[in-house]
Amino acid sequence: MSAEFVLTLSCPDRPGVVAAVSGLLAGKGCNIIESQQFGDPVEERFFLRVQFSSGSAADELRAEFASLAAEYAMDFQLFDLAVRTRVLVLVSRFDHCLNDLLYRVRSGLLPIEIVAVASNHPDLRPLTQSYGVDYHHLPVTAETKPRQEAEILTLVDHYQADLVVLARYMQVLSEEMCAKLAGRVINIHHSFLPSFKGAKPYHQAYSRGVKLIGATAHYVTPDLDEGPIIEQEVARVNHTHSPEDLAAIGRDLECQALARAVRWHAEHRVLLDGHKTVIFPR
Repeated sequence: MSAEFVLTLSCPDRPGVVAAVSGLLAGKGCNIIESQQFGDPVEERFFLRVQFSSGSAADELRAEFASLAAEYAMDFQLFDLAVRTRVLVLVSRFDHCLNDLLYRVRSGLLPIEIVAVASNHPDLRPLTQSYGVDYHHLPVTAETKPRQEAEILTLVDHYQADLVVLARYMQVLSEEMCAKLAGRVINIHHSFLPSFKGAKPYHQAYSRGVKLIGATAHYVTPDLDEGPIIEQEVARVNHTHSPEDLAAIGRDLECQALARAVRWHAEHRVLLDGHKTVIFPR
């Protein structure tokens, strides 16, 4: 019985990479279903995502690619698409992104498994548990932050979470936390940054008469809100929109951008290219 896999890789750009990969797959009797590639002309680096079916086991395929990777200086990963990405969601009091993710998963629109939700507030326990998902209340203060983050990492290990999603989690992760979960944390925020920092950004935007508002989903790094961007969404607004209207539109944009970022990550369509990303969407 065949299974579907995704191979992602990056390496120095040189002739023969695609031929070498496709030749190996053909030699193993694999059938390529989808293939996308990109050569970064500035960094002179090549990126490839190949989705294929195979009757071989994942470990056998990884061993085959390991020898090829050594020859071409490849950084590669191989994923079995039958294994869903396990997600731990962190949230504070805003419920729109969490509710959207839970609904998309239950409706079969998002290929992930939300294994648990953790929050520094108890407010969203009823919503979370209505979907049959475990909820963990982990209060935090400046003094207890190291201990609270250690509890989050314990949840990551306990639930074997592959990805942590900050669904409007209004806490800044420490540098140590970011380092331990590098490439495994996605955040969502409004796209006014670095403008309109702090409280009530939509009220600030209203007072300045902005004409575009948006949302940005990105990987979390120690540089606050400056990690590699995965997805952005925008909407045009005008003088007739109140601050409350802007905030409502912004909530929808945040849900859309975050859901797409999580989907693309779970489908292994996001490759890191330094401080930016290469996205291979459908």
